[in-house]
Formats: sequence, C-alpha cells, structure tokens
Amino acid sequence: MDKIFLIIIGLILFLYSTYGVNATFVAGNSAEFNYTTSSEKEFKKKDDYLIKKSVIKNVLEKYNSPLSGDIDAFITTCYSYNLDCYLLPSIAGVESTFGKFIYPGSFNPFGWGGGMIQFDSYSQGIETVGKGLREKYINKGAETIEQIGRIYCEGNTWAGKVRYFMNQFMIEEENQLILKSNIVEL
Repeated sequence: MDKIFLIIIGLILFLYSTYGVNATFVAGNSAEFNYTTSSEKEFKKKDDYLIKKSVIKNVLEKYNSPLSGDIDAFITTCYSYNLDCYLLPSIAGVESTFGKFIYPGSFNPFGWGGGMIQFDSYSQGIETVGKGLREKYINKGAETIEQIGRIYCEGNTWAGKVRYFMNQFMIEEENQLILKSNIVEL
C-alpha cells in the first residue's frame, strides 16, 4: 500500500513539475487532473503546447544542448509559422548536434546561410529560420522534408537525418503520452 501511495505522489509531483502551477488537482473518489482553462479547445491546445515543450526539453537535455534554454522560442515559432514543432530542433540536430558545433558566437545551429549568418541569440535564430522555412520553402511548394532538403542542403542524406531526429522527438512524445494515460487511469 505504501508503495502505491509513493508512486501516486511521485506521479503527481511529475505532473506538477511538467505542467506547472496553472494546473489544479481535484480529489474525489478518484484523482483527476484538470486545467484551469475554460474551454475544451483551449485545454487541448495548452495540453499539446505543454507536451511539445516537455518533449523538446527532454530531448535537448539528453544531448546536452545549449539550445535547451530556448525551448519557448521553438514552440512559439512552430505555432506562429504553422510548422511541425520538431522540425527546427531536428534541423539543429543535423546541422550542429543541437547547437554544440557552430561558428563561434553565431547563435546559428541551423547552418542557415552556410552557417555563416550570425544572430544575436538562439531565439532570434530560431524565429528567423522558422520564418524563412515558411516563406521561402513551404509557401513556395516545398512541403515535405525531402523537398525542403533539396533546397536547404546539397547532400542527398539530409532529409533522412532530419527524419531520424524527428523520430527521436516522436518517441519521446509517445512515451510521455503513455505515461500521461497511465496516470489518468490511476
């Protein structure tokens, strides 16, 4: 019995640390996790946002990425430009091992402009590259990773490498969704 209690407390602490103080726990015959937002649409949007944020955080930290402090920039940019939230961090994974190997002081983990374009911060680089992908690639017909890759990079293996990292993010997301569903069932 004590073991189950400790597991439940651990899961509650995990949820609290992952989803922050905007969440409330309601006790009754069973425990329930509710957001304080007013509509189901807002609930799903916030839930998606928090999951994507947590997934990107976990994967970047796994690779000891200097980009792990700019997760909000990745999320804001993907929503602003209607991009897959894992595309930009995956490109950074391919081009610079998530920002570990860049031109010094460039804040350019994407190899944007051959890696020689400099930004004032990672956040500025994330936003600029996200906007560039939307306007110069996707809006002009390059909608798949393979189509983007033909323009973005000279090599023919780039898209496969980007897909590899996108799959790493998706695996992490699946793991978090499984954990979340198991918690809800408790």
